[in-house]
Amino acid sequence: MLVEFQNESLVDFGLPANRRLMEEALAKVTGELGKYYPLIIGGKRVDTTQTIQSLDPSDPAVVVGTVARADLALAEQAMEAANNAFAGWRLVPPEVRARYLFKGAAIMRRRKFELSAWLVLEAGKSWAEADADTAEAIDFLEFYAREMLRLAAPQPLTRIPGEDNELTYIPLGVGVVIPPWNFPLAIMAGTVAAPVVAGNTVVLKPASATPVIAAKFVEIMEEAGLPPGVINYLPGGGGEIGDYLVGHPRTRFVNFTGSREVGVHLYQLAARVAPGQQWLKRVVAEMGGKDAIIVSADADLEAAAQGIVASAFGFQGQKCSACSRAIVERPVYGEVLARVVELAQDLRVGPARDAATQVGPVIDAAACQKIMEYIEIGKQEGRLITGGTRPDLPGYFINPTVFADVDSHARIAQEEIFGPVVAFLPADDFSHALAIANDTDYGLTGAVYARDRSKLELARRDFHVGNLYFNRKCTGALVGVHPFGGFNMSGTDSKAGGRDYLLLFTQAKVVSEKL
Repeated sequence: MLVEFQNESLVDFGLPANRRLMEEALAKVTGELGKYYPLIIGGKRVDTTQTIQSLDPSDPAVVVGTVARADLALAEQAMEAANNAFAGWRLVPPEVRARYLFKGAAIMRRRKFELSAWLVLEAGKSWAEADADTAEAIDFLEFYAREMLRLAAPQPLTRIPGEDNELTYIPLGVGVVIPPWNFPLAIMAGTVAAPVVAGNTVVLKPASATPVIAAKFVEIMEEAGLPPGVINYLPGGGGEIGDYLVGHPRTRFVNFTGSREVGVHLYQLAARVAPGQQWLKRVVAEMGGKDAIIVSADADLEAAAQGIVASAFGFQGQKCSACSRAIVERPVYGEVLARVVELAQDLRVGPARDAATQVGPVIDAAACQKIMEYIEIGKQEGRLITGGTRPDLPGYFINPTVFADVDSHARIAQEEIFGPVVAFLPADDFSHALAIANDTDYGLTGAVYARDRSKLELARRDFHVGNLYFNRKCTGALVGVHPFGGFNMSGTDSKAGGRDYLLLFTQAKVVSEKL
């Protein structure tokens, strides 16, 4: 009997046995670095002359793996393979499709430490961040499989005499999945598994910075027995094959997570009706945020400071949910700022594979350069209190950075930096803090630290974000617990990990029969 969904437990690395398992996994994965991964189109391995190298951001001299790089002709082959596979996959009963996800989740659970080790080396995640990524990937498969079973059950309709009426959810067709590098297992797995279990087939174009972990996931789903062509693994350039796939007349939907700039471009591209296209494409887009934590004068200030630091510097601030603005009421502004600085300076910066590391590298050289450019801008827009420098390490490391006395219209208070940088903004009172928090193009996550119930209820009504947290950090959404997605330029509010998500990849069909 299928048990009720429960989130995958996180590993306690304080236990010697778990530390040993992680060390063994890192040693195993280290021995597999540098391997080549071909494309997978219709279940067949395809080699290419052009390739993409994945580098360890803690030490870019280390090649994590080399993957084949698709061109337009191979992108067309992948679309053809996905289209051919859809003819049979759509007929597979929903409960059977769900079993593939359950099997995939079981394999991932058995290989949990190994997958986390790949995340440490390819994405620069600390042990804890990598483990959370792997656990979330397992959660997505478990949750979406159960959701498909729920949607496949008889749906409630108003009954009338003399008719038998039935509503079923049927798949859309072929989709293009473009996941991000920052959750290269969890988000990638979730954005693939949901449309697949709903009966669609997909072309997966993984992030070029983290293509190896995506190859590992596709291999796991093959091991689970998923038929050829249901998932097609197609690394390549976004401007080349990404645009081609999104604009393709056979593409029925696009599932994208990434930057606002790319998301808007793909949204516009998908809106065009190509010759031979018979539908309007659906776009599911999650495009980032400029997330704020508000601290009221009556709050638990220690908890607030801890929450700001965890939200701003966890995974080096490379989360769309990361706190990049701390909006603090003036009576406690100095105290909260001082405590955040103290905590930030205590964080251990170092290689991700080091168990003691709390802040690892940012993903690549381009990201490092961009963040450092924002830090230079911040020096003109606020007071640099701590950080703003790079430690003497071989990778793409940036020390946790705090700016104070930043104006709400400053660039570092408006633009997504995606790095270990937080701006402190003073607020005259709680209403002013809410106004500052909402003064952005984004609307993904936010948090409020306050004891006053009236303030919390005001924020409940007026803080315009898709995921709002009270008296806790603004990162760390759990599948099934915190359906995730935001407003405005944060995307289409898809609510990943929630009961509405699979509906985005299905269409409802009603059949009425006169008795």
